[in-house]
Amino acid sequence: MKATISQLEYIIALDTYRHFGKAADKCFITQPTLSMQINKLEENLGVKIFDRSRHPVVPTELGVVLVEQARRVVNEAKKMEELIEDQKTEIAGDLKIGIIPTIAPYLIPLFATSFMQNYPEVNIQVEELLTAATLQKVKDESLDVGIVVGPIDDPSIREIPIYYEKFLAYAHRTSIQEGEVINGKDLESVDLWLLNEGHCFREQVLNICQNRNLDNVLNYQSGSLEALKRMVDKQGGITLLPELATLDLSELDKRKLHTFKMPTPFREVSLVMKRDFLKRRLIESLQKEIMGNLPEHVKNRDENELQIIKWR
Repeated sequence: MKATISQLEYIIALDTYRHFGKAADKCFITQPTLSMQINKLEENLGVKIFDRSRHPVVPTELGVVLVEQARRVVNEAKKMEELIEDQKTEIAGDLKIGIIPTIAPYLIPLFATSFMQNYPEVNIQVEELLTAATLQKVKDESLDVGIVVGPIDDPSIREIPIYYEKFLAYAHRTSIQEGEVINGKDLESVDLWLLNEGHCFREQVLNICQNRNLDNVLNYQSGSLEALKRMVDKQGGITLLPELATLDLSELDKRKLHTFKMPTPFREVSLVMKRDFLKRRLIESLQKEIMGNLPEHVKNRDENELQIIKWR
């Protein structure tokens, strides 16, 4: 019995999308070709991998095991290609990046243009995900690298801290007087706007004000810090913003920012990948471009001043 890498990729695609048409599109083949190849593989194996009587189509009990094995085989085959690519002089290939929503809109514009100009043969694919989903996709190799807030306590993950950014309070004038320097205790009794559950930024903020009563926490069902800022403008109260999110604020809005007393709370932003990840030169290039395009005061931060707020 022989199964080709292509056939294994086809059953992985069908398991992922649970629809022959969608799976065929992702594999860049016709639906009849996909169906024929999967049928041929099932005949060669003498088993049914998918239950076609179900809608959407689902793998059989044995099919679940076979698809998982197929993922491992295909990933190992791809590593051979990556080893070869990594030894080439020219930096090229695909780089799939996962990044959390409270970093993406503020970091990506800083380095994306420069990266594409300096590495035109690299095809970047960026996906915005929450931390847990990013880490899972890094582990199953659906993503090459994640950009998340650490430290990450996982022995299977390699973590490279790239910068530290402080937290700033963004407050309505009725909540905190302009220019006032605050601490976590000052956040215990005010109306506080937070992202919905699942966002690591929410947990980081709650870590800063650990003793507050959660009755007046204002949960806004959004992954957008910009939305929280607008709620403060219109409804009053306070929210917290990471430093990069404040760079492009108007002068009027910057007057609503408040720094924290020492020790100032910071978050650690890191690149994360599997420990056996092979695209090392691509990651090194990504790290170089990100760090090279950070504001100087963020890039050259004195680590002795940092009080890191863990994401969980």
